[in-house]
Amino acid sequence: MTEKCGVVGVSLGGRNAARPLYYGLYALQHRGQESAGIITHDGFQQHSHVDMGLVGDVFGEDDLDQLNGAAGIGHVRYPTAGSVDSSCAQPFSVSFKSGSLGLSHNGNLVNADEIRDELAGMGHAFTSDGDTEVIAHDLARNLLDADLVRAVKRTMQRIHGSYSLTIMHDDTVMGVRDPQGNRPLCIGTLEDGYILASESAAIDTLDGELVRDVRPGELVVLQEDGQGFDSYQLVDLENTAHCFFEHVYFARPDSIIDDNLVYEVRRNLGRKLWEESGVESDVVMPVPDSGRAFASGYADAAGETTPSGEERDERDDGVEFAEGLMKNRYVGRTFIMPTQDERERAVRLKLNPIKSTVEGKSVTLIDDSIVRGTTSTQLVQLLKDCGAEEVHMRIGAPPIVAPCYMGIDMATREELIAADKSVAEIAETIEADSLAYLSTDAVADVLESDRIDLCMGCVTGEYPYEIEGEETDREVDRPTIGEGSIPADD
Repeated sequence: MTEKCGVVGVSLGGRNAARPLYYGLYALQHRGQESAGIITHDGFQQHSHVDMGLVGDVFGEDDLDQLNGAAGIGHVRYPTAGSVDSSCAQPFSVSFKSGSLGLSHNGNLVNADEIRDELAGMGHAFTSDGDTEVIAHDLARNLLDADLVRAVKRTMQRIHGSYSLTIMHDDTVMGVRDPQGNRPLCIGTLEDGYILASESAAIDTLDGELVRDVRPGELVVLQEDGQGFDSYQLVDLENTAHCFFEHVYFARPDSIIDDNLVYEVRRNLGRKLWEESGVESDVVMPVPDSGRAFASGYADAAGETTPSGEERDERDDGVEFAEGLMKNRYVGRTFIMPTQDERERAVRLKLNPIKSTVEGKSVTLIDDSIVRGTTSTQLVQLLKDCGAEEVHMRIGAPPIVAPCYMGIDMATREELIAADKSVAEIAETIEADSLAYLSTDAVADVLESDRIDLCMGCVTGEYPYEIEGEETDREVDRPTIGEGSIPADD
């Protein structure tokens, strides 16, 4: 799996927004590494710099110096819809009769093609195949005959899917979260203004203070000169559809999402994993880095109770936690592996076991997920080659049985090992002595959420949006696109 996108927006009082946006994007780099961009507005005109590459490669001193204005938005992208080229890099900008518009999008629309076809028939010319441009064109059209709040609401009533947006209309910065809150978005205060960001870690980087999450269906408009913000609850649904995988894998552990510190969520998921499927072994170790918090919680719980739930004797320390796999952080994603032998060698380049931790011992290996099973197979073999007597795998999420349509670049059903195999069959395939996943109920319990308020389509095959050929987990009112479908204002 690869990361989704990251968005940021700021409105400041008296200084240029470019550098705070730059640092904010650096803090969100884990959410996308294909392209980066910033758009600012100085009160008279819009300034833009968008290119392919990492944040540190896209922006130099001269680039930032030319991005004038105290208001701006930024974006880091990993493509989950649209091409992998500069035409789909963001923020996307457009100039029209009512001014200039910039837009950064995290998420994925289900009905983008329908809206694109309708707008193309009305004379709109598209320069990319991404869904972000569809939102920008629809919003620009609505801004021709409606004020800012009504225009945003009209567009929200037409687009169907997941989205967190930072938008800039001239020098006004806004944040919008989809009505089910599938993608994260939060608001924070800085010394001289306000910031919108996909994760609170971006706010921390700028020495800011988290105010709160943007609510599902809410429009937040940052006031000029960083004086405050206005809130408009444009859509209010009974249930949310927060993406549980943000907490399992995608978000930074030090971020707070929907009132939960991600690191503590992962530790608590690890504790649940012990409660549901703990196994006595000599050592428990994480697959770095994603399995670390899960393994820590698992080991702590193992020190308190036995696998059957009985309180441990005070002389029994439980299962030892150890860092048994060392990660080489300098192996990039472009490493060439043309043969099977070299592909296997690549695992040793990325992860090397500590022999003294593994040799002659039974090992529990903790990871956040298994997608295709290839890496898990290689890791189990690696530990056994290093002398492990047993290797038990425990996974801090339920089995992934279906693709994600909401903004995660996940494998197809044909590639997902859990789509057509039982847990026992997967254990046999990866040659683990045992394998267990976390239950969906445990995830909901740790997140203190009703199951219906989470998006768990990738582990249940039922989605909170109407997607052709897929089941839904709730009643879904998909917008009608076409003649006579433009929503009336309230």
